[in-house]
This record gives sequence, structure tokens and C-alpha cells, in this order.
Amino acid sequence: MPEILDDVGHCVDAVLRRVGPRIVLALPLGIGKPNPLVNEFYRRALRDSTIDLTIVTALSLLKPVARSALEARLLTPLAARVFGTYVEPEYARAMQSDTVPPNIRIIEFFLAPGAFLNSRHAQRHYLSANYTQVARDCLARGVNVMAQLVARRVVNGELQLSFGSNADVSVDLLPLIEGARATGRDIVMVAQTHAQMPFMTGHALVDPGCFDFLVDDPRYDYDLFCPPNPPLGTVDHAIGVYASALVRDGGTLQIGIGELGDSLVYALLLRHQQNAAWRSALEALGTATAAPLIHAEGGDAPFCAGLFACTEMFVDQLLELYRAGILCRRVYDSLPLERLLGSGQTGERFDERILGLLAAAGAGPVLSSAQFADLKCHGVFREDAEFADGRVRAAGGEWITANLADPAGRARLAAECLGSELRNGQVLHAGFFLGPRGFYAALRELPESERAQFGMRGVAFVNQLYGADQELRILQRRAARCVNTTMMVTLLGAAVSDALENGQVVSGVGGQYNFVAMAHALPGARSILCVRATRTRHGHTTSNIIWNYAHQTIPRHLRDLVVTEYGIADLRGRTDEEIIIALLNVADSRFQDALLSRARAAGKIRADYRIPDAFRNNLPQRLTLALRGHRQQGYFSEYPFGTDLAEEEIVLARALKFLDGRTDNPWGRVKTAAASLAATPGSRHASALKRMGLDQPRGLSERLQRRLLVFALNASA
Repeated sequence: MPEILDDVGHCVDAVLRRVGPRIVLALPLGIGKPNPLVNEFYRRALRDSTIDLTIVTALSLLKPVARSALEARLLTPLAARVFGTYVEPEYARAMQSDTVPPNIRIIEFFLAPGAFLNSRHAQRHYLSANYTQVARDCLARGVNVMAQLVARRVVNGELQLSFGSNADVSVDLLPLIEGARATGRDIVMVAQTHAQMPFMTGHALVDPGCFDFLVDDPRYDYDLFCPPNPPLGTVDHAIGVYASALVRDGGTLQIGIGELGDSLVYALLLRHQQNAAWRSALEALGTATAAPLIHAEGGDAPFCAGLFACTEMFVDQLLELYRAGILCRRVYDSLPLERLLGSGQTGERFDERILGLLAAAGAGPVLSSAQFADLKCHGVFREDAEFADGRVRAAGGEWITANLADPAGRARLAAECLGSELRNGQVLHAGFFLGPRGFYAALRELPESERAQFGMRGVAFVNQLYGADQELRILQRRAARCVNTTMMVTLLGAAVSDALENGQVVSGVGGQYNFVAMAHALPGARSILCVRATRTRHGHTTSNIIWNYAHQTIPRHLRDLVVTEYGIADLRGRTDEEIIIALLNVADSRFQDALLSRARAAGKIRADYRIPDAFRNNLPQRLTLALRGHRQQGYFSEYPFGTDLAEEEIVLARALKFLDGRTDNPWGRVKTAAASLAATPGSRHASALKRMGLDQPRGLSERLQRRLLVFALNASA
């Protein structure tokens, strides 16, 4: 059992005595970090320059900070309400401001998107790695301390610990650490308990004996980081509708992080629950040319067989799919069972024929103890069935030889020991989770039998096929649709998802490459990269479909399906000219001619090619018109999954976003300030002005802020 401590300072003292002043500290990404403990390590190294501290981690989460006095009026009380007592990792704030001292290094393999573009420390120490190789790379960097936030409970007097939100790298690290320790390498493992962390079972369960030290005190139970749901715009919803038509009933779903993942889930719910409205929206957006592809690869009917999720991040909206009866296809960690389920020879309910089918699928024929335990766990044999020396019996019954090849023996086993339906299946495999506060509460409140259906696994299992159980993974992940977001797509099919042309890292590769490559390796799978056709920055709109780019995350030879708000481009198996034509058809029409000219100049498309008229109206106003009627009926709202923001805060956030786009350069600030002088507050502005503390302005600065705000409220209404 670990040494249990009630103070992070005492824990750091113990670790320093054990490993000395050189610390290479491995931490999980996201909310799995024990921030009070990490902050104590960081403060020690700040005070004592003889301590050499390296932190290897990812996705260090900071509360949002206002960039102007006006924004602070909205954000400061909002952040206090939403993020509560969340304890930030102090090293991340120092990294953002480039004040990390020379004896400390922060190495991250995935950065909070866009948060560290201007951090020299973060950019210099970024570790570009596929998520599946992170455990290996951590060990190679000399990790000698691993620390993690864990969930805790006591059952029948026995302490139980769970990795909770982050089985991802931790599950993969455990055997590597055990192997390193066997060679004499000292690696200290530390856990810190947290009352709000959902207790996940299965592969997330961890033997307390793995840890050397356990910090356990309720004063460290701060609020977990809980980002609110982002708003979804017309572009996001259009992409979600198109992508949802590519998902096959009875298949597998992987979704990435962000608004486009949320919009996909909303569209899947609409397809299932309000199918007529969903079909109408799909038709209004325009799918005439994509209809054969949708028919072949996806579908337009409600879900009957349902979906299984195998996804790096367990996003909170997947719970909505589960509640709606969409996320209901269970998989089982049994190769013979998955062979039968995949072939359609059996379902979750079965009869005596299953024993013969299992023998043909590779079980037995004479069952071993492990095979019997596996089948009993999954409901093939009754709970009261027993196994010993190659024989099976029901409680109090006679022993029967466990030979599935013997018809007489099978008949006796079926009559006396057979179950009636499969159990202990899972509807999801994921590496980590992160979401709003209500998501964590929902997980904690689920009955354990339901929570057990959400399987937290190592990322090396979730994100790839390779391993001794490769056939099992392939069978579980049938008809997979790997849906991820990218920043840009080149006209030859490559994708840019993690860094800019000059090498500056926006976020990281994470698991995107793994899932794209897996979609090509899995029979019947497709990779779907979602990209907004344009982006607007500093008041200037540019195309996200580009001719080429110095940095690429997904090479062109892994091209597959690309979805923009204007449609679906099927790039798999296409020639360069065919790819260019398909992507021009889903590009914004304001940029199509320039892109076509680049392709012609490179000799990649015939000189007389013309973009068909059907794709010449790819403009934002067409999308607005296409979804206007549906929005009037209550569909495609800005926050379809709810929000932590009050109504006036939503209005204010929209107004401040408008201002931000108008004032990000000196001339824009001058023009906006001049325009705001004519803005006069009215009764309709009263609640917003009161929320911002500008209903009774004092002094020139507050009066100017009020006019700016009124101008933005009017313009963004």
C-alpha cells in the first residue's frame, strides 16, 4: 500500500529524498493533473535553483483571461461562477508569459489550442508525437516521477483507486514503468485523490499498491476544470448535418474535440429523433451530387442497430447519444463472441445454438479456465455456473465436460448452465474525458452498471489497431467513421491541423494521424476531416481550402472524405485532377477562381475546366437561407446542448466578439470608436448594461465603454 499523506509539501519532501534534485515529472493531460501537488513541485524549483525540474505533459488548462477592460466586466464574474475554485497549474501561466526560470522545462505534446502561440518556451519545448507513442517517449526522456489525480472509494474495507478521467497514457505507462523498475530504475508513482473525479471501472481501475505515495485530504478537492459548451454557428451546423449523413447504422463513431464534434452529435440526434426535419435540412443545404455517396457509405434513416464509440476523447455530448438510444451497440472483449456478432450469427439474446457457434468461432473446443471465465463474464454461462478440471456444473448440479465439440455435452451445458443474453458489454472506449461541470456530475450519478458501459482504456488500444488483439479491435470497430477537425486542406488533399507555416504550434498532432491511418486500415472505415471553408481574422476573410502549405499534419496520400459547410468531397482513390475538382466544389465561391488558376498554372487540371454552376453559389448567405426556416422552428440553435451562460451573457459575448473583430488593428479601433459615439442606450439595453456594471457610468472611460457596448449590441443583435 502507498504511504498516505495529507499535505502536498510533505509529499514533495518525500519524493526529493527518494530521487534527489533532478526531477522528470510525467503528468496526464487535461483534468488528470494533481495541480496542488504539481504547483508545490514548481514552487520548490522556483525557490531552489539547484532543483532541476522537467514536466512532461499536455493540455495544461488555464481559466480564460480578459484582454480588455470591457471584456473583463463580462468575463471576471463569469469565470468565477463557471470555474469556481479550480486551481490552475502555475507552470502553465508562467509558460504563457515566458517567465519560466532556466532550471525548469515544460514539455507538452499537445497544447491548449491557440493558447501558447506567443510563448517562446512552449514553442521551443513542444514535443511532436503521435498520442500512441507518448508513453514510450516519456520513459525515454528519463521520467522518474509520475503523478496523477485519482478517484477513491472504499468497498468492504478495501481501498480502491481509479484513473478516472485519464486512463490514456497512464494505462500504457504502467507496464513500461514496471519493466524499468525491474532493471533497477527508480520511478516514483504519486496519486492525489479528488472527490469530484468520477470513479471509472474496468481498465481505469488501478491497484493502490502501484503508488508509492497517496495524497489524500479534502482541502485539495478544488473544482475540476469545466469548459462551457461553445456556441454553434450556421457553418458548424451545416458541417454537422453533412457529416451525420456519412455515419452508418450499426457502425463505430470517433469524434474530435471542439464545435464541429458538437455539431455532428446534434445532427445525429436530429437524424434519429426528428428525421423529417433532418432530411429537410440536408436537402436544403444541397446534397444532390453526394446522394450516391451517402447511400453507399452512410444513411438517412433513424438508427436501429445503433452506434459504438471508439474515440480518443469522451465528450459530454456522447452521453446525449447514449440517452437517446443511439450509442447502444455494445462490444465485448471476447474474440469468439465478436466473430459471431460481426457475422450476424447471434445477437445479444441467444439460445443453445450459441455453444456450437462459439466452437466454430474459435472457442475451445475444450474450454480452459480462462475461456470459461471470459464467457461467464459475458453472460454465456449463468452466474452460478462453476468450472474445475475441464468440467462445468450449475450450483449443486452434476459436472459436465466442457467440450463444445461434443453435441451431447453441449446439450447438457445448454440445459443446465447456459445464460440467455450477453452482458458486460461496452458502448464506448475512450482514453480521457473533459467537459462541463454537469458532465462530471452525470458520470458520478450514473448507476455503476451503466457507468461500466463507458470503458476508459489506454490510448495505445483506442487510437490504433496494432497489438496481439488486432482482430478483436477490427471486429469491434466495424464501419468506423473517424471524424476530426482540421484547420486547412490543400487542393491536393493534405490537411493542416496542428501548426502554422512557420512552424508555430497551434495545438498538436494528438491522435488525428492515428485515426486517419486506422480508417484506411480498417475494412469499411472512412476518415472524415471537417474544415470550415473560410476563416476571418483582423477583419480579413481567407480560404481554408488552399493550394499548398509548408506544414502538413495529414499527408495527401491519406486523403479520404473532406466536409465543409458547402458539401462533401470524396478524395479516396482519386487522381490529383479529380481531387482538385472535388475540393473546388466545396470551397467558398469567393475563392474558387483563384484556386482554379493555381491548379491550372501547376498543370494539375485541364486548361478548359470550368466549375459547374451548381457549385458557384457556395456563399454564407445561401447557408443562412437554407437553415432559416429550421431555426424558426427551434432547430440548429446556438447552444443546442445548453450553456452555463445566462441569456444576457450570450448576447454580450456575441457583442464583444463583434467588437474584437472590428478593433484588432489601429484603424479599426479608430473607426469603431467614432461609430460608437452616435450609439444611444435604450430600454432594450438595460439588462446588458446592468450586467456589465455600466448602467450608471462614472467618468469618461466608463461612458466610452458604454457607448462601445451599445454600438456592438445593436450591430450584433
